[in-house]
Amino acid sequence: MLYLVLLGPLVAYLFYRLIINLLHQRRERRRQLLRSTPLAPGWLALLQSDFPLYRRLPADLQQKLQGHMQVFMAEKVFVGCDGFVVTDEVRLLIAAQACLLILNNGNDYYPTFESILVYPSSYAAPVQRQEGYLRSDHVDTRAGESWHRGPVVLAWDQVWRGALHERDGHNVVMHEFAHKLDEENGTGPGLPLLRSSGQYKDWARIFSAEYEQLCRHGDLVIDSYGAENAAEFFAVVTEVFFEKPQQLQQRHGDLYEQLRLYYQLDPVQW
Repeated sequence: MLYLVLLGPLVAYLFYRLIINLLHQRRERRRQLLRSTPLAPGWLALLQSDFPLYRRLPADLQQKLQGHMQVFMAEKVFVGCDGFVVTDEVRLLIAAQACLLILNNGNDYYPTFESILVYPSSYAAPVQRQEGYLRSDHVDTRAGESWHRGPVVLAWDQVWRGALHERDGHNVVMHEFAHKLDEENGTGPGLPLLRSSGQYKDWARIFSAEYEQLCRHGDLVIDSYGAENAAEFFAVVTEVFFEKPQQLQQRHGDLYEQLRLYYQLDPVQW
């Protein structure tokens, strides 16, 4: 009898692991089917016209991006706000820009959240600030934001602009989804999950030095908003990495190399 009592928790655990493995295999089969499904011709034409950075990708990366987009659009929930209607174009352009960040780095399609809230244009967000015993309430106008372990919020006009102007170093989708990558580690802002434990020392050293440099002296390539904090620095340099790779590599070679290793992409070559 004691043997059966002791065996019970083990059997329950093994059964639990079996169910988890079966669900994982089922999800991977579904994802593989989605990744192998080509985008509709109309969607490809839209991607070519409204996301010039896509046209610069090598053919193999274009194909891979399409597959990731199919999974992303199937698994994320797009919600229109303030009367905004989410169309295929909206879903497509958000997916393309978000999936570019995870194209080669093995990320599990942003697992910490599900919903994407889309406003037609910049929106008002209430903000509370506490300084000592004083609390102030005001309203910020925003183009996007990422709630910790919650939804991503985006303004469609800025999503479209960011996709179309692929060399200005500003992309709200890349910025907010970089925050989602950042939060997966859970150890601190500006420190996403790296590929190996040996990378963290170099990452911390280089990012800390570059962040301090930006805070003290500003920069011609990295937007000053990156000096807000370490999380914003990572999001801002992600935008620059994909949209101004030559300038970033020339002026901040070590920083570019860390981002190249993390994203497993080399935009200078595109």
